[in-house]
Amino acid sequence: MAAPGALLVMGVSGSGKSTVGALLASELGWKFYDADDYHPEENRMKMGKGIPLNDQDRIPWLCNLHDILLRDVASGQHVVLACSALKKAYRDILTRGKDGAPQKRDEPGEEGELAEVKLLVVYLTGSFEVISGRLRKRKGHFMPPELLQSQFDTLEPPSAPENFIQISVDKDLSEIIAAVMKTVK
Repeated sequence: MAAPGALLVMGVSGSGKSTVGALLASELGWKFYDADDYHPEENRMKMGKGIPLNDQDRIPWLCNLHDILLRDVASGQHVVLACSALKKAYRDILTRGKDGAPQKRDEPGEEGELAEVKLLVVYLTGSFEVISGRLRKRKGHFMPPELLQSQFDTLEPPSAPENFIQISVDKDLSEIIAAVMKTVK
């Protein structure tokens, strides 16, 4: 497999996206972004009140993340992004932007290459019980454990033709990192 320009570490809240993503970025020497750092204040306040985000809340946030990925990858920087990316449509936005890979044009009327990020999705999966237990132990995060069920309800696990690997959060952290490294290298 040709090396992707970016890794998307995805899953529901509490699946370990930030921890796994930061470790992978360090191991690979790639830049790391945690999508939670890019939520607008309105989204954080909404989740803090126990109100799940909807598509209208998420799409501008995802478009911003796409632009960051595209900018870095276009400049030759490989990236690891930790992001829930619960729906296929959200992962499509991260890959191609809101309007499905608009073309970059050098001159008007000239065909350009697609503004698409070559992405490998690392899907961290686990049972509601395991992940709920993790969330109850987490302190100081704006995402309350009460919203976990809404994330499982929204979740559309990756499937073909998406470029992805699925890894259980029941594995040790070192096993998770090793599995991803084996796929990327």
